[in-house]
Amino acid sequence: MKNFILGGLLVLVSCASNGQKNKVASPEEFEKSIKAEKIQILDVRTADEYKSGHIKNSLQANWLNRAEFDDRTTHLDKSKPIFIYCLSGGRSGAAAEVLTAKGYTVTNLEGGINAWKRENRALEGVDPNTPQTSMPSYEGQVKSTSVVLVDFGAEWCPPCKKMEPVLNDFMKENSSKLTLIKMDGGIETALMKSLNVEALPTFILYKNGVEVKRKQGLVSKEEFASWIK
Repeated sequence: MKNFILGGLLVLVSCASNGQKNKVASPEEFEKSIKAEKIQILDVRTADEYKSGHIKNSLQANWLNRAEFDDRTTHLDKSKPIFIYCLSGGRSGAAAEVLTAKGYTVTNLEGGINAWKRENRALEGVDPNTPQTSMPSYEGQVKSTSVVLVDFGAEWCPPCKKMEPVLNDFMKENSSKLTLIKMDGGIETALMKSLNVEALPTFILYKNGVEVKRKQGLVSKEEFASWIK
């Protein structure tokens, strides 16, 4: 009898634990929750899916590319809840379990973007007709002044968001020494391919139009300063 009771308690604990791991919200509940200030929204679809229409202010990390997913999500803030979604809820459910195991508080959008669309809720997207920067135009820009720092990033990229205050502080102190050019990684796909820019963010320093330094990922303000000495 004791064993039966103990087994029952273990089942209840297990169910409660699984419930905590798999928080879900209807589109209506999800939309109400993401209007709070201190939250993070994460789209775990591919970059092409993201560009076809995404929830406002969402970050992107492709669950199907685990190296990208793991790298980008390390830059999320554990003190802020994550509201996660994909196309129909499957990928985001699996991703939510991984993130929850790492200490994040995660809520999955039930039914994903499909359910969101069925209820006619708002989406944002990159216009596929937005013109990309040509290589001659890019080369002209990096030759515009003697020292140019190019930032290939995107608003939806978690490490890019993390770099924003660092880059802003650096430029406040050094704007007289160099020019900053920001390239949107969600748009400039052809340019990135030509320049072998494989991930976001990537920073490239040019002196007199010649590339002298490049780094992918996070860069400290002190490291940026060392580049222009």
